[in-house]
Amino acid sequence: MKKTIALLKKENELRIIDTELDIYLEIPHLAYAEVKKAHGGKALLFTNVIDRKNNKKFNEPILMNVFGSFKRCELLFGRPIESIADEITKLLHMKPPSGFMQKISMAKDLFELKNIFPKKLNTKGACQEIQYLGEDADLYRLPVLTTWEGDGGPFITMGQVYTQSLEGDMVNLGMYRLQVYDKNHLGMHWQIHKDSSHFFDQYQKAGKKMPVSVAIGGNPLYTWCATAPLPYGVNELLLYGLITKKPARLVESKTTPLYIPEDVDYVIEGWVDPSELRIEGPFGDHTGYYTLKEPYPVMKVSAITTKKEPVFLATVVGKPPLEDKYMGWATERIFLPLLKTNAVDLLDYHMPENGAFHNLILAKMKTLYKGHAKQFMHVFWGSGQMSFVKHAIFLDENAPKLTNYDALTTYILNRFTPKSLFVTEGILDALDHSSSETLVGGKLGIDVTAAHQTDGPNLLGDDELLEKVKELLPEAKGLVQYMRRTKNPITVISISKRRSVKECFNALYELAPNLRIVVFVDEEKNDIENPYMLIWRVANNIDALRDLFVFGLMVGLDGTNKNQFDGYTREWPGDVECSAHVVQKLKSLGLWELEQTLEDKYQL
Repeated sequence: MKKTIALLKKENELRIIDTELDIYLEIPHLAYAEVKKAHGGKALLFTNVIDRKNNKKFNEPILMNVFGSFKRCELLFGRPIESIADEITKLLHMKPPSGFMQKISMAKDLFELKNIFPKKLNTKGACQEIQYLGEDADLYRLPVLTTWEGDGGPFITMGQVYTQSLEGDMVNLGMYRLQVYDKNHLGMHWQIHKDSSHFFDQYQKAGKKMPVSVAIGGNPLYTWCATAPLPYGVNELLLYGLITKKPARLVESKTTPLYIPEDVDYVIEGWVDPSELRIEGPFGDHTGYYTLKEPYPVMKVSAITTKKEPVFLATVVGKPPLEDKYMGWATERIFLPLLKTNAVDLLDYHMPENGAFHNLILAKMKTLYKGHAKQFMHVFWGSGQMSFVKHAIFLDENAPKLTNYDALTTYILNRFTPKSLFVTEGILDALDHSSSETLVGGKLGIDVTAAHQTDGPNLLGDDELLEKVKELLPEAKGLVQYMRRTKNPITVISISKRRSVKECFNALYELAPNLRIVVFVDEEKNDIENPYMLIWRVANNIDALRDLFVFGLMVGLDGTNKNQFDGYTREWPGDVECSAHVVQKLKSLGLWELEQTLEDKYQL
């Protein structure tokens, strides 16, 4: 952490906040605003940290937004991100050498691979210089943040969670939010599809307690590796060795059999009793919505060890864009070669941050035969964490660059017809709230690898069209048409919902000559002039099996919050939003530097 701070200072990528700020809302709110600046703002080092509620001052600083820009990501990786992908591609396509010089070259490559394997040490680590064992282990010694007013309590947000299988033959490093219940109990939010949850099932069946060690800090790459979507049973620290060309140096925890990197700043050790579950949450998550209360396993803390002068690493999640945008970019680039092993003709893919990752993916492919894109859809929806993706758009090799959103959207809309749609059902991320039941829901694939010939609509002006819409749909409040120059303009209609949106869509049939794609959103909390946040809202709120309607060439999407009109019986979560009094205080202290235009755009 100290080397990271020195590097960030040298590169003018660090903002130091010496003003006294609280772990309750104030610090995370400022970090939330910082990353929304152009180019991700700067990393933040909070040096004057307090817990006002408990009249406590912390000695250690808090570091946030460390990955929060493309530049900082590459600084922390120590080299261009694409070079890591190239190296993985080379390994995957390694062939027997045909001559002496090729043998020499391969020998060099293979020799370098020896450094990817973690190395276990027989000594005490720097992370164990200070030790609190048994009842002396107190989570309240750590400056754990409460990010949002609606959160169920403080949460560790950048914990490296080390676990192992029942037999100890497989180890896993994951990153899950961890709720602090009291001085020695942590909530383990490992979702049902995660490797740690699979290990937990093994301990539960055997009736044995499960060891867990949670590390915080150290080289930031440990934290990124914890998020990497590797296959089940593969140790994520292998990636650390591949990237740095140095093995991760591990020491054994003091009270569990698990090994952790010797240079992390904190280690929280403990045991999970598989017979005990406790309500975890709510938590304002990376979807931009609160995830609701649910039972999860609990870890009883048996030890906390630290460096002599630790630095506490944390992140903040909520509405995009956030630090996970940049961490996700690194993952996207590095894992492209591995995804290509299942989808050989994949050329590129991209997850826009306002699609909240699992909610929207764009993919470019080499199309070889009829139905090829639909085959790819099944490959994506059956591949590891890609299986959680809800909406996927597949394009041919002639499509614009996937990050050139304006040109790409034009390309998609000029090739689209309702025939492009493919709807199925599959697993969903546990954080998804849109489906009528948890963990399973609609999937939407859009195949625009081939152009469909169609005429555009008879366009009307926004005011004239809204007047006609209101005659048929009295609950309509506002209307904006986007991409009018394309064959499939997108009409966004805000409504005050009094019935199902399907009924609203049906009411517009006589306007079919004037409409192509119609998106319905609630009037409340939506600015229909803000396409960035509309994409975030709609991608979050849609279940394709329920919320997609077709009439001729007209397609409807229901991006509203669901309720009894839709036969939705689950609890609909609230938006993640900053507390106005905290923002006002940070502004009065001269710390809040976010421009009002960005504050409005990102709906803080």
